[in-house]
Amino acid sequence: MTFRSSLGLLALVSLRAEPVGTRLKDLVSIEGVRDNQLVGYGLVVGLNGTGDKRQTVFSSQSLTNLLARMGIQVSPTAILVRNTAAVLVTADLPPFGQPGTRLDISVAAIGDSTNLQGGVLVLTPMKGPDGQVYAAGQGSVITGGFVAGRGGGGTRTVNHPTAGRIPNGAIIERLAPSVTPARHIKLQLRQADFTTAARISDVINKKFGNDGAEPARAENSALVSVDTPPVYKSNVVGFLGEIENLTVETDRPARIVINERTGTIVMGKDLRIAPVAILHGTLTVEIQTNFITSQPAALSPGQTTVTPQTTVTAKEEQARNVVLKQGSSVEELVRALTAIGSTPRDIIAILQNLKAAGALDAELEVI
Repeated sequence: MTFRSSLGLLALVSLRAEPVGTRLKDLVSIEGVRDNQLVGYGLVVGLNGTGDKRQTVFSSQSLTNLLARMGIQVSPTAILVRNTAAVLVTADLPPFGQPGTRLDISVAAIGDSTNLQGGVLVLTPMKGPDGQVYAAGQGSVITGGFVAGRGGGGTRTVNHPTAGRIPNGAIIERLAPSVTPARHIKLQLRQADFTTAARISDVINKKFGNDGAEPARAENSALVSVDTPPVYKSNVVGFLGEIENLTVETDRPARIVINERTGTIVMGKDLRIAPVAILHGTLTVEIQTNFITSQPAALSPGQTTVTPQTTVTAKEEQARNVVLKQGSSVEELVRALTAIGSTPRDIIAILQNLKAAGALDAELEVI
């Protein structure tokens, strides 16, 4: 019997590309121009005996209410159906969504239904946070999984058959509550950074500033205010189109992201190492247990015995030394750690020690 520690493969990525401009469209969003989440409660019918059971009382109540609106009066306690499931329907209403436009919707069972495969969602109103109905959903549910086999433990379930989607399953009925950009526009950075906000302001001012006027100013690390130039007063959409296609050199803090479960380490291009020496060695301890069987002679009164014999072996490899000079880059750090044969766990420990020693000017983020 052998006890040994094992580590997975290391995926080490270093970003060293030269700075490349990024479109403002990929860096910012316009205040007031946003998605709105919709939710609705509905029924999925047509299931093959995989719907809600008796203990899900709201499913039968919803079915009787639906029948009542169609002129059929049935008591909730007088029906027993297995082909109906109560579901929640969700969707994202895009900004400026026009009535008549279709949306993809998601459907998820909220009762004890075991499978929505083959079901049809009955017309379901979908409301926004303000309680108003903005869309109506209906259609056949497409699940990403299935259940096959018979009962009694002979079934196989793949993925989640109790949740699915309906492509183009909802129709927008009301105009989305979006703010139309006008004279004053606010750009919201998706990742707050003072340097990037200042650069965005500078790029816009160079493009649209005239006679010393500066239409853009950085309010803080996450917001840039822009005044629409007079020449674009009647064409704000065209002004926004030109702003979105401007390129800016973004700035990111030096950061190292570590995932010990997968052995992945990602380091940014601006990482710098102070003068430091790394001394690294490994200690391997191996425990082996062998069972020795003692067999008595033939026709003797003795008994067969099994005796465990344990052997402990310790082996320590010679430590390897790496020296990093002033201003060492990511490439040199990666080459140095690879040269000493470090495993993922060793590299994580080395990085943590470098940070503790003050030799690593970067943030360590463990996910």
